[in-house]
Amino acid sequence: MTSIETSTSQTRNLTGSMVSCVVPAYNEHDNLGLLLPRLQAVLIALGLSWEIIVVDDGSRDATATLMTAWIKNPGFRYVQLSRNFGKEPAITAGIEAAAGDAVLILDADLQHPPELLPEMLKRWQAGVDMVYAVRAHRDDESFSKRWGTKLFYSLLKSSRGVKVPPHAGDFRLMDRTVVDALLRLPERKRFMKGLYAWVGFQTESIQYVPDARIHGESRFSALTLLRLALAGLMSFTTWPLRLVSFFGFVVSICSFAYGLYIVVDYLLYKNPVDGWPTIVTTLLFFSGINLMSLGIVGEYIAGIFDEVKGRPLYIVRQSVGQSFKQLDR
Repeated sequence: MTSIETSTSQTRNLTGSMVSCVVPAYNEHDNLGLLLPRLQAVLIALGLSWEIIVVDDGSRDATATLMTAWIKNPGFRYVQLSRNFGKEPAITAGIEAAAGDAVLILDADLQHPPELLPEMLKRWQAGVDMVYAVRAHRDDESFSKRWGTKLFYSLLKSSRGVKVPPHAGDFRLMDRTVVDALLRLPERKRFMKGLYAWVGFQTESIQYVPDARIHGESRFSALTLLRLALAGLMSFTTWPLRLVSFFGFVVSICSFAYGLYIVVDYLLYKNPVDGWPTIVTTLLFFSGINLMSLGIVGEYIAGIFDEVKGRPLYIVRQSVGQSFKQLDR
């Protein structure tokens, strides 16, 4: 078993440091055209070495054409995956390609304001290993989504030793030690919010209000969010399995008590035992419980199956561009 060494927090010097910005994108051509100039202006104002890494997660729009023009400028890099692998693998591809001392992750849909980067860097410079942005409110979301988010994080709290902060997403700045720790985690079905919490380190939150998406619609449908939630629960908790065991124990006790009641009732009062309706109802009930239990166990087995195959998390079609190196003064 290998261990991951963590560094002691200390004040960092920005002089000579490099900042990497990882932007996973899937069919975000129009939004990237607005985000990249804003992000470039923020980075230039910092006076540091920097790079913007756009990870194209199998886009079918004109993202490749757009990035062909941008990578001619120093500081822009383009990592194109061979197909759509999903946001979690795309983030992993981006942080693996990043060479910065500090790595910022932000979405391409313009909802993560790049102007927060200087504030995040101040916290990082003061010794914080990971600075994550937390939504100030969720008033712009539907009631069902707010309720589902609250339920998900309440269920995730049962994970031993891992506390995933509610309302925190992928928008965060990480020190190189945190990035290196994340890259040493071998699992294929990655729930990044849980992995950020699992590696630990000194963390700090800042609040922000997400900007409105200007072009396009969110790629995260209700079904996609449900799959992501299930992946998170299966990766960081075992309570579904324990719940099935507990429920089976309770049902067994109830069945034993009911059987004892029937025997005593017949011996004392000679009441006839219920027949067809009782049998059919009982069989249907336990058939449903058995199928549900098998489904839960099957989800964990499917996760094991994905892990043991050992397939790469993603495949890079091309990686082009170069970082911007700030000359020493």
